[in-house]
Amino acid sequence: MKKSIFVLIIACLLLLDYSIVFAAKDTRPNIIVMMVDDMGFSDPGCYGGEINTPNIDKLAANGLRFTQFHNTARCCPTRASLLTGKYPHQVGLVRNGRSLSKDSATIAEVLRTAGYDTAMVGKWHLSRNIILEGDLHQKWLDHHYDHEPFGPEGTYPIDRGFDRHYGVIWGVIDYFDPFSLVDGHKAVQNVPDDYYFTDAITDKAIEYVKDFSKSDKPFFMYFAHCAPHWPLMALPEDIAKYKDTYKGGWQKLRDDRYNRQIEMGLFDPETAKKPKLMDGGAKWNKLSKEDQEFNARKMAVHAAMVDRVDQCIGRFIEVLKESGQYDNTVLFLFADNGASPEVMYAPGYDRTAYTREGKKIPYARETKLEDLGSEMSYNCIGQAWANAANTPFRYWKKESFEGGCNTPCIIHWPDGLKTKKGSITKQFAHVMDIMPTCLELAEAKYPTEFNGKKSTPVEGISLMPIINGGTRGGHDVICFEHENGRAVRKGEWKLSAFSGTSDKWELYNIKKDITETTNLASKYPEKVKELADEWQKWSDRVGLTNWKD
Repeated sequence: MKKSIFVLIIACLLLLDYSIVFAAKDTRPNIIVMMVDDMGFSDPGCYGGEINTPNIDKLAANGLRFTQFHNTARCCPTRASLLTGKYPHQVGLVRNGRSLSKDSATIAEVLRTAGYDTAMVGKWHLSRNIILEGDLHQKWLDHHYDHEPFGPEGTYPIDRGFDRHYGVIWGVIDYFDPFSLVDGHKAVQNVPDDYYFTDAITDKAIEYVKDFSKSDKPFFMYFAHCAPHWPLMALPEDIAKYKDTYKGGWQKLRDDRYNRQIEMGLFDPETAKKPKLMDGGAKWNKLSKEDQEFNARKMAVHAAMVDRVDQCIGRFIEVLKESGQYDNTVLFLFADNGASPEVMYAPGYDRTAYTREGKKIPYARETKLEDLGSEMSYNCIGQAWANAANTPFRYWKKESFEGGCNTPCIIHWPDGLKTKKGSITKQFAHVMDIMPTCLELAEAKYPTEFNGKKSTPVEGISLMPIINGGTRGGHDVICFEHENGRAVRKGEWKLSAFSGTSDKWELYNIKKDITETTNLASKYPEKVKELADEWQKWSDRVGLTNWKD
């Protein structure tokens, strides 16, 4: 009898222990925020592009696509806004090249406190760039001089809530031998001969997922690609796929992409008229045969870089499936700004001059055609291709017009997305909405105090109503500013101004004219004044009183 009672007690204790373990399992979703750098709005196939992106397209086909998801038009500010849920001006990024303020918590800092494992791979670009004296700076960039750290102490991702980070601290890299490459705090001194950054960060992300899968805790990962940001560098086998694709020129590319976007239902031709291509006066049929060939090759390399990102997304998704993490993982995929019109003519600041072996890197048109895409070239796609890549919009990276600040965005979550698979939403959203969305998904609260100071509330608004298949109130007024490029949206109206010191505003009815083709400023001066006053009120609030300086 005593033996039977003893066995029964042991059994009860075992059952109790099992029930405690079972109850303790955390069912909150994993969260992955994946950002691509300088990708054009229409680059992926699911946004009208001809680039081979089957894995991105599959995410879209089983998820939700936005046509009105916005960024802050440039690398650093978008990253600051994403990670903090605030305007970049509120968190130290009034200008590029600054450190993210420690007055505001990052998503990683909040979610780690809420019980998430956290990791980041890729481009940080939120530590102030250190400038060395004289020729030491260029030698440093070229791996010919050792100096650490790459930014002020305490500003690396590993100091901002991420348990692990592998990637670059600065914003521009040689994809085959990147400057400012770190693993945590430690600089990575050498890379193998077959190194390519997009592959390397994916390998590390896969490693992290496999490790996190051994735990019952959910994880948050910030996956920040550098590609296809200049310099144009891609693997030969990827470039080969597009050797003939762009020989028809930029106008043909824009026309083809626009037509596909209309067929897909991404846009209505009545409210998204196709603007004139902004080619800087470079007409394709006026170029020499050599210039056409050179320019077609440049766009081929850009496409190859996007193609490789997609291949890596495919590898990453397979590991999520194999590890049992796929169904309960929310994945946000978007770009930090529109495609870039920049062309770099000289090394310096953040641009290499020589390879590690001491070979001089030719810039722009000094590059041999056969070297385009290799480490022995330093090229960019330029204005015409950038505007075509941003079809159907005007302008490009840096500007607060839609071509600079409107990004493709996909949300994918097999277990939790309530919208019909493959849905398209035209609801307005902003990159700073990601932070409050993550907090809601993680059942976490934003701190009222951070680093001993009272926290200002996040400016973003959760996307959960949209994820749940409904609509949300959204932002009454949203403002933009970068290097004096300015915009304000209120209801169906948008006021925009080109970067520089110009006071000239352009007014668009964004509901009827999302591609900003008809400037209504002279017709509605009272609306211009109303929105300009809204922008000034916001500017004063976030500390931009001397925005022309």
